[in-house]
Amino acid sequence: MSADQGAQQDAAQQPAGPRPPARRSPGGGVLAAVKETVLVVAVALVVSLVVKTFLLQAFFIPSQSMEQTLDIGDRVIVSKLTPGPFELHRGDVVVFSDPGGWLGETAPTRRGAVGTVVAEVLTFVGLLPEDSDDHLIKRVVGLPGDHVVCCDAQGLITVNDTPVDESAYLAAGAVPSERAFDVVVPEGELWVMGDNRPESADSRYNTDSEPYHGFVPVDLVVGRAHAVVWPLPHWAWLGHQSGFDGVGGVPGTK
Repeated sequence: MSADQGAQQDAAQQPAGPRPPARRSPGGGVLAAVKETVLVVAVALVVSLVVKTFLLQAFFIPSQSMEQTLDIGDRVIVSKLTPGPFELHRGDVVVFSDPGGWLGETAPTRRGAVGTVVAEVLTFVGLLPEDSDDHLIKRVVGLPGDHVVCCDAQGLITVNDTPVDESAYLAAGAVPSERAFDVVVPEGELWVMGDNRPESADSRYNTDSEPYHGFVPVDLVVGRAHAVVWPLPHWAWLGHQSGFDGVGGVPGTK
């Protein structure tokens, strides 16, 4: 074997060097990025829908009935686990569906056709707060079975003969109620009032409304408002109200 033939044979036996990576077409990279983005967005929408359906939901405050606790334009986070796994208590702020006749005609939000569709989709999956057109937000004053009266000699509302100190949340200058009432809350229902009492068309002003006469069925409660989350300067935790601590009767309801 000649020297040239030996060199050629040795070269043939040498392992091949690393191959250069295959080039991706620009179109394939863009398509992969689009697929990944669509997948991420789809997962986010599903998770948001599940959270809205079973856990939390955002609501927009459209009126002054809960000032100064809640201002017009505030966004609140509502837990849908109360009532349910967790009990509803006196003093809790709740969002509920209109029991019938509480809300008058509301002017629809003006949007274009595309804007309306986008807003409805984002609201449906929980990425936009509900506009509250058919919901109300008030404070629970009476639970099922409670005897709620306005007012005692000191001008305070009493629940089961116990005066309630509401100074922690009533609007500045507001009295507990300008209208007298004496009610016993039916089983499975609530007596609710706004914190801005002179500007709140609540249980007191709906006693002639059918079919619940001012009371709110627990079944119509969407959930308990836990916090103001927007705008940021208004951030606040809507916690326990100690003014009801001395009230007897059932401590809560599901």
